[in-house]
Amino acid sequence: RTRLPDSGSPDAYGPPRRAPRASRSLITVVGVVVLLIAAIAFANRGPGTDGDDSDAAPRAKTAPTAATGVPPATGRNGPVPAGFTHDEQGAQSAAANYAVALGSDAMFQPESRRALVTAVHDPAVADDLVNRLDKAYTPALLSSVGLDENGSAPDGSTFVSRTIPIGTKVTDFSGDKATVEVWCTGLVGLAGEDSTRPVTHNWFTLTEQLTWTGGDWKVSSSSQKEGPTPVNGDNRAATSDEIADAVAGYGGFTYAR
Repeated sequence: RTRLPDSGSPDAYGPPRRAPRASRSLITVVGVVVLLIAAIAFANRGPGTDGDDSDAAPRAKTAPTAATGVPPATGRNGPVPAGFTHDEQGAQSAAANYAVALGSDAMFQPESRRALVTAVHDPAVADDLVNRLDKAYTPALLSSVGLDENGSAPDGSTFVSRTIPIGTKVTDFSGDKATVEVWCTGLVGLAGEDSTRPVTHNWFTLTEQLTWTGGDWKVSSSSQKEGPTPVNGDNRAATSDEIADAVAGYGGFTYAR
């Protein structure tokens, strides 16, 4: 389920097209480096326990995306939701919201990147990851997506980087440890009349290893793989102004399982 929000003429965005090679390589670098290092394979979770099927207590038949359970978070840690429940549902909610934070445009500027990484990661790995990322976000990498060495977009352009979770799945759970897969779509690129890197979309699955520490779920390691990717539809590609206005006008969500 999804919680309520917290708070013309063709141009570079003309016909739909595949993501430029620079954007695709950036996604790979950010997916591998930003979300820590190697994934560990875990067995799929076993089947759940069915409820009472008697007439006196009929089993609820709800769709996987139906709103169920408790609120996803009880507070915030800076810009990131916090206070998830100590169970599988809470782990899925945490993983989805952390995917959003780590896929945001704030990751491309040093101070906001450090704040996000520290907020969502296990303290045992956070400092080392911050140092790795400071070295990984080189001027060359920032330039490959059209940003200057400070992570700022050119005048008249809007940099877009958003991750949108489609669904979550627990593949392993044992008290204070959880492995959660988050199927996502994402947007990345520059919205602007002179942009040579128009905003494109991609599909990927994040695998997050979570640890219960300090009274909340935190990321201990993560990995990313491509897809599943649906067939492109026949929607008209938006103009650069439409994309920039949408990014400025539509806020984000707190996600819940």
